[in-house]
Amino acid sequence: MSSLILTFLQRVRQWSEDARQQSPLSDASLPSAQEANTTPHVIFLVLRRMRMPLLVLISVYAISIGGLVLMPGMDDQGNPWRFDFFHAFYFISYTGSTIGFGEIPYAFSSAQRLWTTVAMYLTVIGWLYAIGTILTLLQDPAFKRAVTEQRFARGVRRLKVPFYLICGYGETGSLLVRALNRRDVQSVVIDSDAERIESLSLENLSFDIPNLCADVREARYLIEGGLQHPQCIGVVAMTNVDAINVKIAITCKLLNPGLRVICRAEMPQTAANLASFGVEHIIDPFNTFADHLTMTLRAPSVHLLYEWLISVPNLPLPKLIHPPRGAWIICHYGRFGKAVHRYMGFEGMPTVIVEPHAEQAPEGAVIGVGTQSVTLRAAGVDKAVGIVAGTNQDADNLSIILTARRLNPNLYLVARQNRRGNDPLFRAANVGLVMHRSRVIVWRILPLLTVPLLSRFLHQARHHSEEWAAKLLARIGDLCDGVTPQTWSLQLNATQAPAVDAALSRGREIRIEHLLRSPQDRSAALPCMVLLLVRGDEEILLPDEDIPLQSGDRLLFCSRHHSAARMTWTLLNENALDYVLTGEERPDGYLWRWLSHWRQGSACPPPQAKDVRTEGGAERIKGV
Repeated sequence: MSSLILTFLQRVRQWSEDARQQSPLSDASLPSAQEANTTPHVIFLVLRRMRMPLLVLISVYAISIGGLVLMPGMDDQGNPWRFDFFHAFYFISYTGSTIGFGEIPYAFSSAQRLWTTVAMYLTVIGWLYAIGTILTLLQDPAFKRAVTEQRFARGVRRLKVPFYLICGYGETGSLLVRALNRRDVQSVVIDSDAERIESLSLENLSFDIPNLCADVREARYLIEGGLQHPQCIGVVAMTNVDAINVKIAITCKLLNPGLRVICRAEMPQTAANLASFGVEHIIDPFNTFADHLTMTLRAPSVHLLYEWLISVPNLPLPKLIHPPRGAWIICHYGRFGKAVHRYMGFEGMPTVIVEPHAEQAPEGAVIGVGTQSVTLRAAGVDKAVGIVAGTNQDADNLSIILTARRLNPNLYLVARQNRRGNDPLFRAANVGLVMHRSRVIVWRILPLLTVPLLSRFLHQARHHSEEWAAKLLARIGDLCDGVTPQTWSLQLNATQAPAVDAALSRGREIRIEHLLRSPQDRSAALPCMVLLLVRGDEEILLPDEDIPLQSGDRLLFCSRHHSAARMTWTLLNENALDYVLTGEERPDGYLWRWLSHWRQGSACPPPQAKDVRTEGGAERIKGV
């Protein structure tokens, strides 16, 4: 018995030493990159914390069982009798747990009752100590952290659908996660702010988003978040610190070089650093907004096309924004003001800078605060056509807008919004165009994540004329009946379009117009159009519907909501494809084909029973 107890104690000590090496509660160094995906084992943490209570319980039970075996007693015949180890263990087990079945198998002697009394107090005290330690462990923040981390890693490992790893759940990250959720795209979130992570659980989302409060600079948390998961299709670094975004990008490029990385960068040197080691997409919110602002000046219809195609489907169509051309005032010459000033210069628009700090102001700027009437008058507000309030304080921007409007009611107003919570104020101010950094970033990122072909289409569309964009808007508006369209992409291969791919491999001619026919009524066209056809390195914008398709072609569709689901019948079902190609409905299955022939007056004979005969060692089957 003593040897068994010593062996068990040695095993518990060994488990505790293993837990010390793997537990985040110990002082051991962090695991290497190859071992970083090993999450803390909660069982080892429990054993480590419960080492002393377990030793106490084992000792109490060993003493109680051993003493009970030694205590003399008598059986029902008056003969001397003692407990064996099994029955002593059985009796102490229900006695120590306070269940109490009584004295078995015989009435106890005084010595046995005395020892039982001692054993009861020992076991109760041992259990109280063990249970108290367990309750303390359950309340330990480090233990809770280990359980949460292991649950998060397990949830990520169980994902069976493609997902994006979102690093940073601030205003930008939360908008992006909600936008992806509306498009049925799975995401995983890591953020260092506990309040932000807690707010994620309160979001009204259609499916669960695995999330963890952790420092995204640590490689092991990124790995637990799915950095090396086979279903991870990209990492989005959206923190508000450029240095952290750079660290995330470096980690991704080292641990999973083939993974697509989208990174936010607000400083030019950060963007150059990211580009130097191959980050695919670098998002600068200030340059992005300045680019779109000048697009509204140069080609407002192209800008509106962006909005229609990127917006959530089935919503009212946004209206055309057409700021006037002429002299503009830019208040505050920070990163945002510099970007707007530079892009305005590209368009040949005269600008006047208002900057309170003379050392930061460019030549010819008006030194002063834009919230004051005297400063705006000095900047020529009465002759300007528009004003940009670009400080990093929402109150100052609103004050600039109200002051400028009072001095010149005809001004076109553009304001920078820094906090999403001020949406009601900017709506009430009736600003012509609001620059919200988070929305601008999501606006730029969303097509990259959901429909990559859409980014290629928009890149080509911006180089077309205003007349071309206006005609396309009219066509889309009629097609979608006044609501925002759904954009989606398709590749003609055995996975996404098996029926079409099989028909093309047999040499059948399939044109774009065939895919746009309704599989229920081929004479009716689906409310859908093709925006882009990609064939190898060739890109065809707004291809003609009579273009023959080839296996491997990639198509970008723009359609009314749910049209993609209706087209799925044509893509997946060979009979539906034959119907839209030829107009003939082929019944599926022998019985339905026989009934079809019978209805046409040429019924084939009903199926005969199988006649299996053996001739020369071979089977002949008749009537099959």
